[in-house]
Amino acid sequence: MKRPERRPKNERLPIVCIVIYVLTAVSGLFYLFFTKFPVFADWFNNHISRIGRRVLSYLTVWIPFSVAEFFVILLPAVAVGLTVLAWRRYSRSARASLCYAGRIAAGLCVILILFVWCFAPGYYGVTLDRKIGLDRTAVEAEELFDTSVLLRTELNGLAKDLLMDTDGASVMPYSYSEMNRKLMAGFDAVQEKYGVPDHFKSRTKPVMLSSLLSYTHITGIYAFFTGEANINVDFPDYTVPFTAAHELAHQRGIAREDEANFIAFLVCISSDDPYIRYSGLLNVYEYVTDALYSADRTLYQASVAGLHKKILLEEAAYAAFFKKYEKNVAATVSDATNNAYLQSLGAKEGARSYNMVVDLTVAYYRAKNP
Repeated sequence: MKRPERRPKNERLPIVCIVIYVLTAVSGLFYLFFTKFPVFADWFNNHISRIGRRVLSYLTVWIPFSVAEFFVILLPAVAVGLTVLAWRRYSRSARASLCYAGRIAAGLCVILILFVWCFAPGYYGVTLDRKIGLDRTAVEAEELFDTSVLLRTELNGLAKDLLMDTDGASVMPYSYSEMNRKLMAGFDAVQEKYGVPDHFKSRTKPVMLSSLLSYTHITGIYAFFTGEANINVDFPDYTVPFTAAHELAHQRGIAREDEANFIAFLVCISSDDPYIRYSGLLNVYEYVTDALYSADRTLYQASVAGLHKKILLEEAAYAAFFKKYEKNVAATVSDATNNAYLQSLGAKEGARSYNMVVDLTVAYYRAKNP
């Protein structure tokens, strides 16, 4: 009996690719359930995704550079290499070409699977204000002003001890590794008080190409497929601890941008370090006064007029720094992409959802000062 001829290996789809496609379909069902059932999304985020995020972080945290950044840098070379390989080995038959495309698609599906299993449920669970008992309601201009004054009072108390450079910008008085240690203590305090977020020891990774990243207006990135919290260290020092806490909040399952901002704020003000508290307070003060400027310019001027001179110099130094990056093609593309990404995940406000930290901050001070 003559055995049927087996097809060459390059004309067969590997079993691992088939498994990946099955997992992709299952992930699609899970994602649908996330969008329909917030309680299930929370359960998945707190149990299944929690394990995935920790494993990815533990696999990459010991590497001194950002694996995600290294991957992005190599991406053009990888794309060219895959194209050349396809031409040489798989272009002789249509079936071989399709199988090769199937392998590439399976690789992309792995990223999708990691997103669904490790990060996506955080976008659809019960909102943070309900979890920690905040009354998040509509905010009037007067309440924005009152909140800004409370923030300003704390800021002014810290400003007198700031170290400033010749451009008027404050200087973080320790290394990034020391900053990270202090933020870990801040997360410990927040988790103990509120029960969120999931917390474990990790660290942020400075982006090597931070100066180029600044053109996109991106101050930090959580790479869900490597579990790394990356920060742009080209931006002025006062933005760095708050940004780092924001990305670390993502690493701990806080997916929504306004909630990651608020957790970053809580972490910073829970720190025993004055500069980290200053970073959290000033970054959120800027969000609150931006909203106040839109609501009532007279109250905005009254709030800003009471700022310590060093903080006014800080704001002026930031404006001078950012002017170089304010308008360019990379920023336009980046902002549009981020906006579309957030809207696709249910955030109707898109990139404006970052600003919604204002509601949470007002609710926090409302509860603190009834």
